[in-house]
Amino acid sequence: MKFAVIVFPGSNCDIDMYHAIKDELGEEVEYVWHDATSLDGFDAILLPGGFSYGDYLRTGAIARFSNVMQEVVKAAEAGKPVLGVCNGFQILLEAGLLPGAMRRNESLKFICKNVELRVENNETMFSGSYKQGETIQIPVAHGEGNYYCDEETLTRLKENKQIVFTYTNNPNGSLADIAGIMNEQGNVLGMMPHPERAVDELLGGADGVKLFQSIVKQWRDSHVVKA
Repeated sequence: MKFAVIVFPGSNCDIDMYHAIKDELGEEVEYVWHDATSLDGFDAILLPGGFSYGDYLRTGAIARFSNVMQEVVKAAEAGKPVLGVCNGFQILLEAGLLPGAMRRNESLKFICKNVELRVENNETMFSGSYKQGETIQIPVAHGEGNYYCDEETLTRLKENKQIVFTYTNNPNGSLADIAGIMNEQGNVLGMMPHPERAVDELLGGADGVKLFQSIVKQWRDSHVVKA
């Protein structure tokens, strides 16, 4: 399986993403610069955290217009796995690939610490290696991670089981304790916590590696050639 790690000016978790895929999973991975005009040949797309374009105007607002985002949209429409973490999640929201928006943390302070998440839906290509209701430790590092959407959208997210992860002790004020959501098709996931920073015990925990393993397992299962 071949992953693309999209790199924007201001990305700072791209190396973490690359390490998670290459060194922990042993899969193919390449960095792709934001002005790329093709993502052909890649099986999954990763949008890392950071401060794309300095977070000017609004987090993810400028990155959303990068050339590569047209290709990310095409990949999503083709059913390929697309994962956006932290700033990557914010970009997916700005691009309309996921519903809702991000506001400043309720405390108005930057938060950087380990948090506990609950797996709300383990029947997805991103969470299949977890148990339903399992609690995991994943770090967060953001100033604008306070997820918000209108009541109608929240109802739809719940009914369609699009809420994949929630906080057990909400650190930022996110509506309904939401930490990660996916699109209705189930192939685009955005989350504020950083699974790529929790893929090895040397990093303080390995609860995040199952997310990447889930993507690989789903892809392999769907590409098995039946005799």
